[in-house]
Amino acid sequence: MTLHPMIAALRRHKAGVVLIALQIALTLAIVCNAVFIIGQRIERVHRPTGLDENNLFLVSQQWVGAPSGDDPGSVEKLDSMQQADLAALRGLPDVASVAPINSLPLLNSSWNGAVDLKPGDKGQGSFRGTRTTYYFSDEQALSTLGLRLVAGRTFTAADVGHRGFRDQGEPSQVILTKALGDKLFPKGDALGKVIFLNGATTPTTIIGLVERMQVPGTGSWTNAFAWNATLVPTRLDANFARYAIRAKPGRLDAAMHAVTPALYATNPLRVLDDDSVKSFADIRAEAYRADVGMAILMGVVCLILLAVTAAGIVGLTSFWVGQRHRQIGVRRALGARKIDILHYFQIENLVIASVGAVIGLMLAVGLNLLLMKSFEMDRLPAAYVLIGIVVVLALGQGAVFVPARRASNVPPVVATRAA
Repeated sequence: MTLHPMIAALRRHKAGVVLIALQIALTLAIVCNAVFIIGQRIERVHRPTGLDENNLFLVSQQWVGAPSGDDPGSVEKLDSMQQADLAALRGLPDVASVAPINSLPLLNSSWNGAVDLKPGDKGQGSFRGTRTTYYFSDEQALSTLGLRLVAGRTFTAADVGHRGFRDQGEPSQVILTKALGDKLFPKGDALGKVIFLNGATTPTTIIGLVERMQVPGTGSWTNAFAWNATLVPTRLDANFARYAIRAKPGRLDAAMHAVTPALYATNPLRVLDDDSVKSFADIRAEAYRADVGMAILMGVVCLILLAVTAAGIVGLTSFWVGQRHRQIGVRRALGARKIDILHYFQIENLVIASVGAVIGLMLAVGLNLLLMKSFEMDRLPAAYVLIGIVVVLALGQGAVFVPARRASNVPPVVATRAA
């Protein structure tokens, strides 16, 4: 079977050929980029935070009538209120450990800064060095959050201090994530080294490294420093507080229900509502709700495009079969077998789909470049385009099979009928 008579036949149906080729091209371009976006969203949703997320929950609350200033007396009063809360929570029978915390991974509430190997000048207003997110907590931080210490030691009670929420003091020692430690000290010898936080001139010593801890933000703007976390042994004193709580295995619901009465018993002058106590599973679901929704939407769009393209191929091929009924009968009368007729329409579709795939390849790359420029999307891997080409070619072959098989069943006697 030669291509020349087939191409000559297609020239008589230029509009249909162009329509199908463009439809395949647009489908390929959109589906390749959509599937790439879906893959990125799924990867982001399932990336580990570094925490042991089971049996972990967060309490956020605010005191009523508490001091709002940063004077020493106010700070001491706020700290005593916070310590009373911690003692009450740690005394609950279903609670394994509690740590004060300013934020958690995926919470989208972060305290960001920079860490450098040289002292700076806070008066400059902008900090040099490597970007990081700070988590302020105490000696129970690692056990409560389930962080894995890979080098050095954890905080002790003697390491932990406290300060007002707007105070600018820098700690004498911190724990870093391994990713941040390796970025600062590529030889892997960060433990025991001195760093400077936020342009400070006072040195801070690295006393430990944890395997992983994600920053609170989930947007693409955090991609460059997603694992650059710094744990600071400090309780922040303000008129609000957050507590990370680890329930005993299997006692998460009981521990969550016991928290509110215990805190009100300690000090009734506070605000606790339905959103004040959240399991980490709920925090994760809320953080990635938009990503999951986008992935579902993109998936639906891909399915609709593929279905519309397949329907277009079926409809147009069926129309061509109807127009060529007599010609098919003539070929059958001249000795063409059913399989020859079937192969003719399949090869014809493959030619059209191949042209559409080439155009779609260029459109897919162009659309990806536009998304990279406008939305900071990553470059589309070649594998996505190649797999997309295989999919649209296979889709075309599958869609053309039914009308092509119907064409192959045209009997030779049709050739003797009048037009």
